Amino acid sequence: MSREIIFDPLISLPMIWAALGLALLFVVLAGWRGLSAWWLRGVGLAVLLLALANPSLQEEDREPLSDIVIIAVDETASQQLSDRNSQTARALEVLERRIDALGNTESRIVTLRDGVDDAGTAMMSALTDAIATEPQGRLAGAFLITDGQVHDMTAAPGFPAPLHTLLTGKEGDWDRRLIVKNAPAFAILGEEVELSLKIEDQGDAPEGEATAPLIVSIDGGPEQRFQIEIGQEITVPLVLPHGGMNILQFSVPAAEGELTDRNNAAVVQINGVRDRLRVLLVSGSPHAGERTWRNLLKSDSSVDLVHFTILRPPEKQDGVPINELSLIAFPTRELFLDKIDEFDLIIFDRYKRRGILPGVYLDNVRRYIEDGGAVLVAAGPDFATADSLYRSPMAAALPASPTSRVIEEGYRPRISEVGERHPVTAGLKDFGTGTPEEPWGRWFRLIELEQTGGYSVMTGLDDAPLLVLDRVGEGRVALLASDHAWLWARGYEGGGPQLELLRRLSHWMMKEPDLEEDALVATAEGQTITITRRMLEGAPGAVVVTSPDGTEMAVDLSETAPGVFSGTYQGREMGLYRLREGEKETVIALGPSAPREFVETIATGEVLADYVGLTGGGIRRIEDGLPDLRKVRPGRAAEGRGWLGITPRGAYQTADIRITPLLPAWLFLMIAAVLIIGAWLREGRS
Repeated sequence: MSREIIFDPLISLPMIWAALGLALLFVVLAGWRGLSAWWLRGVGLAVLLLALANPSLQEEDREPLSDIVIIAVDETASQQLSDRNSQTARALEVLERRIDALGNTESRIVTLRDGVDDAGTAMMSALTDAIATEPQGRLAGAFLITDGQVHDMTAAPGFPAPLHTLLTGKEGDWDRRLIVKNAPAFAILGEEVELSLKIEDQGDAPEGEATAPLIVSIDGGPEQRFQIEIGQEITVPLVLPHGGMNILQFSVPAAEGELTDRNNAAVVQINGVRDRLRVLLVSGSPHAGERTWRNLLKSDSSVDLVHFTILRPPEKQDGVPINELSLIAFPTRELFLDKIDEFDLIIFDRYKRRGILPGVYLDNVRRYIEDGGAVLVAAGPDFATADSLYRSPMAAALPASPTSRVIEEGYRPRISEVGERHPVTAGLKDFGTGTPEEPWGRWFRLIELEQTGGYSVMTGLDDAPLLVLDRVGEGRVALLASDHAWLWARGYEGGGPQLELLRRLSHWMMKEPDLEEDALVATAEGQTITITRRMLEGAPGAVVVTSPDGTEMAVDLSETAPGVFSGTYQGREMGLYRLREGEKETVIALGPSAPREFVETIATGEVLADYVGLTGGGIRRIEDGLPDLRKVRPGRAAEGRGWLGITPRGAYQTADIRITPLLPAWLFLMIAAVLIIGAWLREGRS
């Protein structure tokens, strides 16, 4: 029951204030004139004004409401380390029991799990949502059961009662982590880039260890080990091995006693791009297709082209003195001995042996191929003669031999069965302007070949090899058995995709991952990994996916295009995934290799200290014992030795309200009349 006096004026408040002013003026005037009963007049007027204010007695029947204490339980990934899970369960059980024992107090449990997109521990957001669903007048306190590593402190809400933190973990916990300070998103092939790494120990790390092994692997390849000083930032110089995406994995072996090895690895993905493509084009003699090759290569601003056409071979004797010729001498030694390794691609266009390039130079070209170089031979009629490049030391690197027959007959180039599966020629039909059966214009010359290696991806008349691709050592070779590709560039009978074919050829020779014919490729979008296996022959088996926690799962692939097999895998957690099919392996990272939950794993109260202090709360470690609970008045300290406090709110719900006039109206008038008459009688006697 609650009682209080309220006022419900019979007239508006401005009129009451005006009447009060007049009454005061009247009383002051009476006192100034010396009337002895001026005070009786004032009391009588006050009674009249009180009657106009209409005082009433309000009585409320109240039902008390319980106080609410919020318990926010952190169940994110870092809370699964060591025995934190059992600590959390024990603290929650004891806390609920002690809150119930306080009387007229109930708890609300909020469970926080891992956020999406590696958001970390969003404890403040969870607390804000919990506050929004409860009446502010009933909140008596809050408890956070967490390791203290909260990642959204900027979203901390205002809290009207003490907020306390119960820390999981142990005082002696320690952990080792690998940090990548900076890593570029892309790098120029052949140029050195620098990454900054650091191995750091957190918490109560054991003494005596000054160094730790660092394991480095590129694209899941062979591992390299280095001994790195702990706590010292180092710079790692690196040259990317290939174009496209390069996946670099750095890892530190797990140490005995550390909390987790989930933060012992770092994955860096760097896209390798070529600054310039250096091409050497050697034309054996002027011909109709020579300018087409030159124009195609010069049309790409990223190509540095060096082009030589042999106009005056040594055997040509026309009587013109050499000092009167305007021709440039062919720098054979400089190009084919001294600087051959500086070129990314060498094209021999209708070249034949004329004594210009000695056998030792051509043997160096073969060595250049085996060491990782790329050579394209666009054969003309001379390839079928005794002056053919095949009759030189380069023969060991060529995938086909000429039969000495040159076919001068119209035919339409076609993609072979294996060419439908090879990335260089797959889908080239889509670039034609003719019918699906005959998408391209005709050629009129074909050098008959006997294939000795590689794959014939395009065929000519009677399915004879037209374009043969082969790998030689570390390098690549392409042999085009015709010099009539220029007809496509001229648009003869609709032309054909000469530019696209040359682009794909050069990129395949440069070992671009997107054009590898035997490859296992993984791409990620969100948590979905798309697996692509390209093969020229046969079908792949299931791809074994190894997740960051070590579990393995087999993913079956289905053929989506000739030679292309695809499947998807839904990653359950962030980190590095390894994929293996037969002898092919690759890696891919979903999000960071070490999710935010594992970047800092040592339990600490420092992150929450300022916020908890503003509410008057305290921070306690669960391993030190769970504190008792007390009720404290607002404004008083809410923590002490061995105890934590909550503030009772005294909230209630009104069940009934009764309003009764303080005095009847006639009684107010009677009192006022008695006072005024008394004043008149007193002044009359005077």
